[in-house]
Order: sequence, then C-alpha cells, then structure tokens
Amino acid sequence: MNRIIDKNRVTALLVLLLTVIGIYLGSLYKLQIVDGEDYYAKSTETSSEKHTVTAARGSILDRYGRVLVSNKECYNLKIDNVKLFADEDPNDTILKLVRMVQSFGDDYTDNLPITMAPPFEYKTDMTDIERTMLRAYFKDKEKENILPDDPTAVELLSYMRSRYNIDNSYTAEEMRIIAGVRYSINVRYAINTGDYLFVEDASMALISSILENKLPGIEVERAYIRDYGTEYAAHLLGYVGLMTQEEFERYSLLSYAKDAMVGKDGIEYAFEQQLHGEDGEVYETRSASGTVLATVYTKEPVPGNHIYLTIDSVLQEQVERILSNGVEGMIKTRSQARAEGIARGDYDPEMKDEITGAAAVVVDVRTGEPLAIASWPTYNVATVIENYDELMATANAPLFNRALMGAYAPGSTFKPCVAMAALTSGLINTEYRVKCEGVFTKYAAEGYAPECWIWNAMAPEHYTHGNDNVTDAIRDSCNFFFYTVGHDLGVTTMGEYAHLFGLGSSTGIELVETVGNMSSEATHRNYVDDDWHIGDTMQAAIGQSDSVFTPLQICEYCATVANSGTRYSASILKSIRSYDYSEKLYEREPEILSRIESADYNWAAVHEGMELVLNDWAANPKNVIEWVDCAWHVAGKTGTAQKGEKITNDGIFMCYAPYDNPEVAIAIVVERGGSGASTQFMARQIMDAYINIQSYKDTSEREMGLLR
Repeated sequence: MNRIIDKNRVTALLVLLLTVIGIYLGSLYKLQIVDGEDYYAKSTETSSEKHTVTAARGSILDRYGRVLVSNKECYNLKIDNVKLFADEDPNDTILKLVRMVQSFGDDYTDNLPITMAPPFEYKTDMTDIERTMLRAYFKDKEKENILPDDPTAVELLSYMRSRYNIDNSYTAEEMRIIAGVRYSINVRYAINTGDYLFVEDASMALISSILENKLPGIEVERAYIRDYGTEYAAHLLGYVGLMTQEEFERYSLLSYAKDAMVGKDGIEYAFEQQLHGEDGEVYETRSASGTVLATVYTKEPVPGNHIYLTIDSVLQEQVERILSNGVEGMIKTRSQARAEGIARGDYDPEMKDEITGAAAVVVDVRTGEPLAIASWPTYNVATVIENYDELMATANAPLFNRALMGAYAPGSTFKPCVAMAALTSGLINTEYRVKCEGVFTKYAAEGYAPECWIWNAMAPEHYTHGNDNVTDAIRDSCNFFFYTVGHDLGVTTMGEYAHLFGLGSSTGIELVETVGNMSSEATHRNYVDDDWHIGDTMQAAIGQSDSVFTPLQICEYCATVANSGTRYSASILKSIRSYDYSEKLYEREPEILSRIESADYNWAAVHEGMELVLNDWAANPKNVIEWVDCAWHVAGKTGTAQKGEKITNDGIFMCYAPYDNPEVAIAIVVERGGSGASTQFMARQIMDAYINIQSYKDTSEREMGLLR
C-alpha cells in the first residue's frame, strides 16, 4: 500500500535540523575562532611555586642498635584556600569535610580554644600555642574595631558567624565547627607559624572518599611522622610537635621552615639539631587545573643523623615493668592494711600514705653510663600530643620525669658519703668506735635530743646498737654514730664530699635535670623560714635536713662508691652516625667528673659495711632473705626519708654488684614507700633481670650495631 508523504512535516523537520546544525556551528565558531585564543591561553597557563622539602628526621636507637624511634610515611590533607573560598558555599564544604573526617574516625585540626557545644566557653586547659594564637588573632582584629576588649567566647563566635558569613540555617554546633576551621586557617595570617594541616596522618579510607566525592580545596600531601618501636622509655625519648612562636624565633636562625616539627622533650629536644637534618627546596609547576607538570629540586634534603643511646632497651622494658608491678603491689598491700586499720578503729584518716610516684635507675659502674632510667607513672609517647590535656590533668603527674627531676631526701643512703668524708679527712679511722646510747643528749639542755632509729623500734622497750666502728655503723645504719661524726665533721665538709660524689651536682646527662641540693647554711633559708642550727648539721649527716637528690644522682653516687671514688659523667649519648649509617660522627668515651682519693682500707671499710647490710643474718635478716639466693654477691644501703607529720616516709634503696668486681649499680625511690627495706624487692628483681640479660647476649648484639 503506497503511503502519502506529508510535505509540511518534511519541511518542518528539515528546518529544525538546519537550525540545530546552525546553532552547533555558531557555538563551534565562537569556541574556536572568537574565544579560541583565550581558551588556549588558559589551557596552557602554568604556575610555579617554591616548596620546602622536609628532611627525614634521624632515628633514635639503643646501645645495641635496636630502633626506638624512626619515621613512617603518612599522608596529610591540606586545604587550598584559593580553591575552597572560590567555591559557591565554602562553609557547607567545610562542614561536609569535617563530617566525612569524623565518619572515618580521623581527627581534624581545630585550634579555636572554645568548647564544641553550648554554652560556649573558653577552654580551661588551653595550651600555650592555642593561647598565643588567640592573642595574635585578637591583636589582628583590633584594627577592625568590631570585637570588644577581652570578648567572651559567645561574643567571639557571634563575630565569627558574621565575619565568615555563617548563616542562621546552621545549628550552634555546626556554626562552631565551621568557625573552628575558618579560625584555624585565618589565625595563621596573624602569627608566624606553619600552614594549616586539616588532617595529619589521614587514613586511606578517608583520602579515597574525599577524592571520590571531588570536594574542592583539598590536597593530599606526603609527609613523615615519628614511628615508635617501643612502648617504653617515654620520659627519655620525648616527642616532637609544631614550633611555637618562641621556638621559631630561635630555630629560624638555623634556617628551619616555619612549619617545622621540633623536639619538645627528652632526647628529641636534647639532640634536636642532630636529628633534624637540612630541609631541601623544590620548584613545582602546575597547570591551571592543578595537575603537577614538573618538579625540579634546587636543593636536595639531607636527612638527620642517628642517635645511639647508652640505654639497653631490653633492660629498660624490664625495669619499667618491675617498677610498675612493684608499686601497684605496694599500693594494693597498703590499701589492704588501711582497710584493716579502719576495721580495727586505729587508722588515722589524716595520714597521707598513698604512693604518688617512683623511679628506678641502673648505671654501669665502670663508665657511669645509664643503662635504664624509669619513672612511674608513665605514659604512651606515641599519643602524648593528642592526650596531652588529659595527661596534664591526671593524678600523680605522669609527664613528670621523677628519675631526673624528682628531688628526694636520701635518708640513710647518705651515710656511706659521711663515712668516707670522715675517714678521708682524718676525723676518724677504721678503728674509731662510738657507743650508741640511743638518744644523743649533747644538746638536751637546749631542748634538742635526737634519737637513733632503734631506740623506739620496739617500744616500750629501748634498744641501742652497741659500740660500732664505721663498718658496723653502716651495717646497722646507726643514727647515733653519724650524729656524733656529722657534728664534728661539719656540714661544709660533708657538702664538699657530697659534691665529689655528684650529690647536689649536675650528673652530665644531656636531658633536663634538677641538681637538687646538699644541705648548707647558705641555702637553708630557701627551704625553711629559720636560721641554721647545729641540729641541722646532725640531721644532714643522716640524709635529712634540706638535702634532696635525684634518683639518677643517688645511683651515680652508688656507682662511685662501688668503684672506689671515680665519678663518671652520666651522659646518655653513646654515639652519632650519619643518616646512611656509613660514618660514625661521634663516639662517647667515659668522662671522669671527679675523684675521691682515699686509702684502700677506707674504701674497704665502707664496702664491707654495705655488704653486711644485705648479707649479715644477725643484724639484717629481712634484707638477707631478699638477697640470699641472688646469682651475684650484692652490697647495698637502705634509706628511709622522713616527710613530716602524718606523711608516710619515702623509701630509698641503692645497691651494686658483683661485690668483688662491681659492674652495675641500681637505685630505687618510692614516694611514701615506707622504708628502703620495703622497696628493695624491686632492686632484687632488676638485678636478676640484668644478670639474665647479660647471660644471653651474644656477638649478634654488638654495641651500636643495627638490629632489624
């Protein structure tokens, strides 16, 4: 059947087709001929920028080359301000980015020190950098005359809502999130600090999601962060963080980039310049779309050097575990005794008997090198930055390095020092004897009559030590003997010998330490509001009065006694090697800080007294039980430091071994530990650990090698 073609329909179709073709040709003509040159110019536009290439930070290793701290590659998310704020609604983009970060469990950078939910208030635990940034932000906005003086948190957020065009469709919490990011970006124009890192060490899941969603203004940047090969030695290793304004003023003289990460504490701080390396420079050429077209290095980065410590990381781990378990066991026992006392009705609720801290130190007697330095409580150095505020608020100050910064009265551990001072100065000899009368009555008429510890040890019965020579007096820890000797010796001479032993003096360690104080008339007023009396001299002779020393000093002092008077530096630096391990830049040699020249028989008298402290069944059965089956013959001294009325005494203990050929010294301090004797069990466990570790070492663990 023949169909009739409608000419009108064909004509209309042809007209429509010709119209479409005409529009297409016109658009093509405009694109290629009229605007072609402009589009071509834009397509070939490139930009070139100079960037700093951060040098990889050097590693920290123990004496055997075990890696304690190194670097690992990570990816950071940076905000491109130009692209973000060219977006139609940058605030909505910021909120989407934050929600995405939170959904993947990552953290984003918010430097605004205001609470995240209403009622909005300034944070009470504001960090130094947050406080510095806020002051700089206020100063920068002064010229606008919009913000009131010292604005409240609500007033500041109200200003930011207007300043950053955050409309009222956002909730108060959403407004705070947006304002926090906008502030964190904006404040960096008011203070000389690094670029804003939106997310540091972003997860791959987050990065993939952001790239898939094509959110504008986000760039992925490769970087390095510190990687910790141990959970221990936090107080020694320290940590790194972004420079503060004050740090930038110092490090900028060394050509540090303004966004450099620097050591904040410990080894990271002490050896910052060795670890940091030298940053490089690169010129990066990008197309208009942001694609990197070329990368040209004008200065290659030089990685930092590697620091080898004197610490044995295996021993360090064991010491920290022993200290932690020991203190927790003491706390449990103390808690049980407290409960029993309450049940009996004889517990004093005003008594301060809780253990608040402890420290343990192990040093090599032959070189003075610290082999382990532990402080309790401790923390996880890998998360210290994110947990800093919480750690600062935690009871007993876990960030405080008690081994180097804690200052404690040495108690009776000071008596060997007084003995050597009296023997060496000629005040007494090894045959000199003092009859212990229990109570020192020389100044009884003036109202001062100190007692020997044994006098009331089994009250109401009174006991004395008998007729002791210097060896017996150390064995018995006879206060009466040392009251007598200290009185005649004088505090000035005691102080001279204390400093020769390193007590109240710098140990030579490169980390921040307190030097403590040896009692003296000159410094007495710094500690009490009273004049110096003869009783202070006598109390100084038994390790009381104003004498306070660090656990490291006590351990180095013990080592000096053990090796008969040679005091070595406690430097913690073993060696330095170049970034590729090919060159040894520095190697430590033992450094003698002082010597105490005295006759061998004087040293023998003191050594024998310390040996009897731990080995004389008749005089010290509780001590002997603790050490009777030790693989090495050990000498030591207990110490009990009085803290004041209704405060439990500190417990101090020091020892060295082997007795005939000393190799290692150990010191333990437990705040409110009760007595030195009650803390020595931890020293025994540490000694066992040291002996066991030495027994399984072989040639595969050469000092300053590199274990992989």
